[in-house]
Amino acid sequence: MKRRATVHPIGIGDEWRRWIAENLVLGSHPDTLVAILGRSGVPAQVARVEIAQALASPYLHGARRLTNRLAKRDWVLGIQARLDRIVPPQVEWRARLSGDVFLREHYVTNRPVIITGMLDDSPARAWTLDTLAERFGTRLVEVQCGRDADPEYEMNSIAHKRVMPFGEYVALIRASGPTNDFYMTANNDGRNRAALDELWQDMPALPDYLNGERKGFFWLGPAGTVTPFHHDLTNNFMMQVMGRKRVRLIAPCETPNLYNHRHCFTPVDGRAIDTQRFPATAGMPIADCVLEPGDILFLPVGWWHHVEALDVSITISATHFRWDNDFYSSYPSNHDF
Repeated sequence: MKRRATVHPIGIGDEWRRWIAENLVLGSHPDTLVAILGRSGVPAQVARVEIAQALASPYLHGARRLTNRLAKRDWVLGIQARLDRIVPPQVEWRARLSGDVFLREHYVTNRPVIITGMLDDSPARAWTLDTLAERFGTRLVEVQCGRDADPEYEMNSIAHKRVMPFGEYVALIRASGPTNDFYMTANNDGRNRAALDELWQDMPALPDYLNGERKGFFWLGPAGTVTPFHHDLTNNFMMQVMGRKRVRLIAPCETPNLYNHRHCFTPVDGRAIDTQRFPATAGMPIADCVLEPGDILFLPVGWWHHVEALDVSITISATHFRWDNDFYSSYPSNHDF
């Protein structure tokens, strides 16, 4: 008597089930999903059973209600996004803007502005690579290195930290042409705040805007450094001390169109936005500006920005405003969207 072979039913794993649930919530038709599963080797009958079970699940119904709520919020954001396409947002230049006007017209309205004239008498405007190397050359500082080999260098910033004497870093800048491979950024602040402490005394207190803490984040790098599109979790002053930077700005209301699936980052490349790969970005208003030495850019919380250095550049960023700036505490704790 011949022994019959054991037949194991063909099924699918939980990864496919999560995929089915996500696409049903997003509105895909079951027949479309059956066809895709079929091309991946899942029999149509098995696929239809799985999809039917998903459609009957109260868990999926709950997820759909949550998606509906999110769609309502996106609709509200979309109102401003559509209005911005009628008259795209622009970044104003305002000379020596008073604190009261800045508060009413920009801080509480969440509108960027470039303030001129407030750094004119600052000792920091006399900084050069030579004078900084003389003052801090032997101090050990932290730098982001090896960025060119990692497309996600900003998200993986911890892996790119390297410690070296400040004078060695200045020599590295001098010897290089335009590059994004190394850059001293706010991600290095833990060590550099102490190593370069005297720098903050050269910066103006700006009491019209800031609360007097005399601190900031130091950015130093060659021409060609790029900070990809992201948004900050606080309001931010970007004070340009040396060199020029090109900044591209996108309003927070465009967040649903920026494929923001991880933390405060987007895969959209600000140097060449690919509307084929990212079709929701088509027609998106972008405000472009070039910061000159002495300019202060107010970057409101939630505004997406892409920054590229046009020259050897020094920037000091500050967040210690006179007014409420704690938006970080209410930021989602789970950074996968």
